Amino acid sequence: MLSAAHAQPSETSTSSCNATVLSVHAAQGGDDGKRPLNPQWQAVTLPDNWVDRWPGYSGTVWYRIDWKANCDTASGDMLALLTHSIVMAGEIYVNDHLIWRDDSLTEPLSRSWNMPRYWRLSPSMLKDGVNSLWVRVVGVAGQTPGMGQVQLGEAQSIRELHDDLWWRNRTLFFINIVISSVLGSLFFCLWLCNRKQSDYGWYALMTLFWVLFISNVLSTSPWPFPDTASAAKANAAALVLYVACFCMFTWRFGEQHMPYLENGLWFVSFILLIALLVAPATALKEVLAFSIWLPTTFFFLNCLQFPIHALRTRKLEHRLLAIALLIFFGVALYDFLHMLHIITGGKPLTPISSIASMLCMSGVLGLRHAINMQRIERFNEELEQGIDRARTALSATIAREHELVLTNTRLQERLQISHDLHDGLGGTLVRMMAMVEQADKPLQNQQFLSLLKLIRDDLRQTIDTGSSSGIKVPATPGEWIAPLRHRFMQLFDDRDIEATWSLPAQWQTPPNALQCLALTRLVEEALINIVKHSRAHHVQLRLWQPDANELKLLIEDDGVGFDVDAVRQAGISIGMRSMHARIAAVGGTLDVQSIPGHTILIATLQLPAATPMT
Repeated sequence: MLSAAHAQPSETSTSSCNATVLSVHAAQGGDDGKRPLNPQWQAVTLPDNWVDRWPGYSGTVWYRIDWKANCDTASGDMLALLTHSIVMAGEIYVNDHLIWRDDSLTEPLSRSWNMPRYWRLSPSMLKDGVNSLWVRVVGVAGQTPGMGQVQLGEAQSIRELHDDLWWRNRTLFFINIVISSVLGSLFFCLWLCNRKQSDYGWYALMTLFWVLFISNVLSTSPWPFPDTASAAKANAAALVLYVACFCMFTWRFGEQHMPYLENGLWFVSFILLIALLVAPATALKEVLAFSIWLPTTFFFLNCLQFPIHALRTRKLEHRLLAIALLIFFGVALYDFLHMLHIITGGKPLTPISSIASMLCMSGVLGLRHAINMQRIERFNEELEQGIDRARTALSATIAREHELVLTNTRLQERLQISHDLHDGLGGTLVRMMAMVEQADKPLQNQQFLSLLKLIRDDLRQTIDTGSSSGIKVPATPGEWIAPLRHRFMQLFDDRDIEATWSLPAQWQTPPNALQCLALTRLVEEALINIVKHSRAHHVQLRLWQPDANELKLLIEDDGVGFDVDAVRQAGISIGMRSMHARIAAVGGTLDVQSIPGHTILIATLQLPAATPMT
């Protein structure tokens, strides 16, 4: 087997079929596809980048490789041909036999720059003496146009070399794209579930631009771009954005917030993208080079700064990522120097290392996600325990509140009973005592029995009205006041007290049962106080409704009066407290004013919405 890359004049092989390369030449050609004349040929060494020889030249270059076959045709052995790359498109002839041609030799050019190709050479193509391999290459300045290695030799050996080259140049990159796409999609979904984890989002965006960048390796056409230069600009733009997102990912993962540096990074990235967009063909090489060198510098510096940061934080996930970045830094630096031909020999490590580094970064992110999930689980457990404790405390509090409510209810019931006894039964007893005191002669049995029945009726009413739900509201104000008027008029007559009763004929809106009872107790207490303490000569009771939703009650007398503020502050009047409490309980207000010769009491109730009675 013989490698044209070394252009050696002869070489022996243990195989029964091999080749000897005699010379390698190159010459510029025209767009007509014709081979150049002999005086134009120049000796070259493969791989060849013709920009070193013809700076700024874009177009067609022909390569002529003269070689001699050493095969035993009787044994059936065959020669094979392997080309590593053609930058950018081309066609190949063995002597005058066309064995391959790219789909497009004009813009947009096909892309064979990373496409190894293999052919078995039929004996009918070969000559007994010197054979010529003609390779037409169409390239663009600024895209390292030229010819890669060419190998001739025994078919099986060349096939093995082709398969190995295909694995390194094509399959590994395809695997990288698949792995990066899957991992990027996974962490993008995790970021959607938790937007606070911005490192997941930057990692997903980084993998997107990485996939776009390395897709250039597998692409065989510049689609969807109109020409090779546009595709090169887009590929460089993907690299710029990949490095920017890579830096943001590491900074967010390391919990680093550097506003000035981040703004500077995006400003430089924006300038590079604008330069790529507007760069003319004459400056394409320099702009592309700058768009590679500057992001690469950012990439290397970031790979070095993060381990320093990880040493300060001492977090496990930071240190693991720092180790991965240091390995990635070493491999990327080796391949970068290899690309610049500063390091010769060996093979690029990026096809394998990029997969490993992507898996490492994903593994570190996965570790952080697992740690976060453990923290969430611990938090949920603590939260459940806290809820259990709170539930227990709440149950105890509710039990205490229930006991307090029961106690308060008992007290309210007792207070209500005392008010009812004072306002109802107490008033009745006062009236009866007054009647007995003022009677001219002892009461007869029937009169005394009537008094006892009246006390019984008041006591029964007090018991029955303990729950107001069963009280029936009188149909008219007159029906409501009639029992009270009957009770007190006899007492007023005995005391020579004139009474005026002013009430509407109908309710506009009737009060509810509680309000009706409160008004009844209020009237009883007020009139009893007048009989007992006022020494009044005239009493007026007036009930009216200023509008359908309001009810007012006025009780006025011309007695000796009392000091309202002093009574209220002393708190010695059960009747006064009872009247205020009853009216307030049904959503009303009570206003009491008193001076010698004039005491007025006004109660105001807001009536519930109801259909007016007719």
